[in-house]
Amino acid sequence: MRFELTDEQVDLRDAVRGLLEDRCPPDAVRAAWDGDGRVRAAWDALVEMGVLGALVPESAGGLGMTDEDVVPLLVECGRVALPDPVAASGYASAVALGALLDDLTGGGLAADWSGRIASGAVLLPVVDAGAPLAGATTADGFLWCVADEVVLATPEDVDLQPQRSVDGARQPATVVRRSGEVVATGDLARRVGSAAAERLAVGAAAELVGLGERMLEMTVAYVGERQQFGVPVGSFQAVKHQLADAAIAVAFAMPLVWLAAHSLAHSDPDAGRHVAAAKLRASTAARHAAAVSLQCHGAIGYTVEYDLHLFMKRAWALSYEHGDPDACRSRLRAELGLAGNSR
Repeated sequence: MRFELTDEQVDLRDAVRGLLEDRCPPDAVRAAWDGDGRVRAAWDALVEMGVLGALVPESAGGLGMTDEDVVPLLVECGRVALPDPVAASGYASAVALGALLDDLTGGGLAADWSGRIASGAVLLPVVDAGAPLAGATTADGFLWCVADEVVLATPEDVDLQPQRSVDGARQPATVVRRSGEVVATGDLARRVGSAAAERLAVGAAAELVGLGERMLEMTVAYVGERQQFGVPVGSFQAVKHQLADAAIAVAFAMPLVWLAAHSLAHSDPDAGRHVAAAKLRASTAARHAAAVSLQCHGAIGYTVEYDLHLFMKRAWALSYEHGDPDACRSRLRAELGLAGNSR
């Protein structure tokens, strides 16, 4: 199978890249550490472009796109380390609510929230049960997919327990639900929960690929300028080999993310396997890129004054969210019938 973006997908990706480079420079991400963990200028621009409503059905005010259209845009969010939870709200929640639109119990509420997501009026992230939620303090609502229920909760229905993170822009909190409105139960709830969980994983994988690409670009530029023994550090074979290995790892992760998006968009029965492989490869590739970038930068890479740390810390955090490497390996072994084998 060959994956290649269409001309329309390339045009949209390039437009989002230009927008985010302008609205979410490293200084804006740095400011989010001391602010509310948001880059409002970038978020508002994405809303205006329609990105937040890309997966919302047209009947609910969105663009009615597919996973294959959205994943390249999430890669761009990763490239700038955008801290706003685009994947959790504009991707996972949009898909979950879209699956409820025709349901008699939760259809009306789902349509209302879907339209508000598309318009940028609300931030409605999916809560990954048991895991801290990035940007929880600025959310307008929360979507739970647990056991046999899908529940919509408002900020008044929950208690937030702030958590520490290596990435200060994410400002995570554990969300403890006290009440909320049940919008689906039984088999429908399980299907919605599975769809949302898979999108959280693919969204994180896409952002990790973008982070890996950006860290390597920064490092290549740095070693091309940094002089040692009268020549650029980048001319040393040891540096070239490390960067080449990291670049290959990131490049090989991207097709797996595309495959996962394609499988989800077309309801492939092997989608779960593809999602686990994508998240595993993207996590390990981004962490590899971070390690190589840090080493090639030398001591300056450790300083908070240097931009590299913003991208490294996001990669470290995301690599363990929505399926850490060990969990993804276990899932793959189980999917392949190798559950009893060691890795």
